[in-house]
Amino acid sequence: MKKFDKERVLLAVAGPVIALAVAFVLSAIVLIASGKNPVEPFALMIEQAGFSDIQVLIVNQASLYYIAALAVAIGFRMNLFNIGVDGQYQLGAFMAAVVGAHANLPAFLQVPLLLLTAVLTGAFWSGIAGVLKVTRGVSEVVATIMLNAIATSLIVYMWKPDVFGVKVGNNSTTGEMHESGWIPGFDMGAAGEIYGLVVLAALLGIGYWIVLNRTRFGFDLRASGASESAAAASGVDPKRMVLTAMLISGALAGLAGLPILMGDAHTYNLNFPTGVGFLGIGIALLGRNSPVGIAFAALLWAWLDKASPELDYHGFDKEIAVIMQGLIVLSVVVSYEAVREWGLRRQQRRVGAELAAGHVLGATDNSKKEVAGR
Repeated sequence: MKKFDKERVLLAVAGPVIALAVAFVLSAIVLIASGKNPVEPFALMIEQAGFSDIQVLIVNQASLYYIAALAVAIGFRMNLFNIGVDGQYQLGAFMAAVVGAHANLPAFLQVPLLLLTAVLTGAFWSGIAGVLKVTRGVSEVVATIMLNAIATSLIVYMWKPDVFGVKVGNNSTTGEMHESGWIPGFDMGAAGEIYGLVVLAALLGIGYWIVLNRTRFGFDLRASGASESAAAASGVDPKRMVLTAMLISGALAGLAGLPILMGDAHTYNLNFPTGVGFLGIGIALLGRNSPVGIAFAALLWAWLDKASPELDYHGFDKEIAVIMQGLIVLSVVVSYEAVREWGLRRQQRRVGAELAAGHVLGATDNSKKEVAGR
């Protein structure tokens, strides 16, 4: 491997490693300040990761996080902050659940119908922010935050019994989906069942990498994110790319809830996971918008979620996992900036050394010419 490639890999790995190390140290300080053992909680959670049933829960939860983080990463690559992934995710899952409860087609038609419903719903909701940005210059951050609130209110309205809601005791649901829309999982015996749509999450990750790194569209997307003026000079329409990126981001966000919806819950109710879109932001940051990095970050986040309940049985607050997640996000921002500055300084020193070497070589050549001329 070339020296330059080694340095690039080192820079890519250094940020997440430093962020995780800092987050663990700060979490330990919080435990010490509260009079608790700073090591035992982490040992207990690591021990939980060795149990097969916890492993199944981690993989299942990570599939939701992974798709949501990919949706965020698409925006980041375009220098857009789609903070509305959570609203797009919830609306996509809700509408897919409604369609699944009312349409009863053969499985080979029902499943694509539900996937398409989620994709179009998420894309439509993010497209509103995209249109506002390219036509009126409205910040996508402000627009998507407002759309999150509207999405929540819209779901509450559609949960009414006279709209799409079905009351089950005190729980508001969309009614159970027809079995033709269920996706069978992978039976792991006593450990449980891994969602079948974990495969979809993996395929989306592969597709994300191929599109961004092996297609003209991916190059245009990255170029527009790096410099809109430079991209425009090369013939790329920045406004079209902004709208397209927002639509794709929302489409992926709409799919984030389907692994649990079609593989386990089979309805959208009050117990459906919330906040997945916001967690996707931290996961995308930690994974540096790379499909492989995001996969590891999603598994880490899911591990913190699923292993932390054990802490309650040993006198520790399971909220230490939430504290760690927050500290990871803060540490990511600081460590990535520090690593970026370090990389720039190394690059400047390397360029300076090369220029100095070139100057010495040129001076030597000139001296030889003068001697030969004499």
